[in-house]
Amino acid sequence: MRCPFCGNGEDRVVDSRESREGDVIRRRRECTRCDRRFTSYEKIESVPLVVVKRDERRETFDRDKLMRGLQIACRKRPVSQDALERLADSIEAAINDTGEREISSQRIGSIVMSQLRDIDPVAYVRFASVYRNFEDVDAFVKELHQLK
Repeated sequence: MRCPFCGNGEDRVVDSRESREGDVIRRRRECTRCDRRFTSYEKIESVPLVVVKRDERRETFDRDKLMRGLQIACRKRPVSQDALERLADSIEAAINDTGEREISSQRIGSIVMSQLRDIDPVAYVRFASVYRNFEDVDAFVKELHQLK
């Protein structure tokens, strides 16, 4: 780490602290040449996850968009906001566990449906109706029969 005051490349760490969230480490450093102190922050670099849409467009994964979809599916259902946050955490972890940097929106939808099915069957059917884009009532009824 270069001293921002004199440009010296050697310093010593005086103090280190984790942020409240635990995702950043703050370090107080002291230059060995000019004895001035400065602060540096250490953070894990994250590579953004890219979602490949049905029409081959690519966009960065957006947790807020996932949450909105879950909230719409669970509207007026007995599913708490905390349960939705845990569900989103679980879905995001499952997506990250794939180890891929690009993932199709269909794969994300499948992960959401498999986890939503266990939480609330009505919310699952609501989500499935949008995700699978049912063309007619027969396809919708077939999905309901598979739920049993």
